[in-house]
Parts: sequence; structure tokens; C-alpha cells
Amino acid sequence: MKKFEIPGNIAVSESGFAFSPSSGETFNFNELGASIYKKLRDNADPDQLINEMTDEFDADRAIIEKDLYDFISELKKFGLLKEL
Repeated sequence: MKKFEIPGNIAVSESGFAFSPSSGETFNFNELGASIYKKLRDNADPDQLINEMTDEFDADRAIIEKDLYDFISELKKFGLLKEL
């Protein structure tokens, strides 16, 4: 099971606004992105998230899995998420 953490210098609002004081960059998540980000912050298992989204959106599991891991890669690229 993969675990992630939000680096300590990242400030995140409940509405999905994130700010990195070290770089000065700001990020806005849409509703789904904010929900996923919060769940990853709270140690949700990506496979569990994939199952939940597959059920919720009645979509193909492979597409959801690819989209989730693409999103996680982007979060890591911008320093908003670290894999433990």
C-alpha cells in the first residue's frame, strides 16, 4: 500500500487552494481534485480511491487508475505530495 504526505511547508485550505511558501506558487483544485488530495493527505490507499471512484462514477477502472496516478504524478512534480 502506497502512503503519501503533504510536505510541511504546504498550506492547504478546505476549499482546495494550496500555497507553497518556499516557491510562492499557488494551486487550485477542482472539487474532485481537492477531495482526492485530502484523502491522500489522510493516508487513503490509492487502490481504495480507485474502487470508490469506479463505483461513484460508473467508469472503467483502468481509466480511473491512469487518471489518479497521473494526478499523483503531477502533485509530486509540483512538490505538493511526497511518497513515503
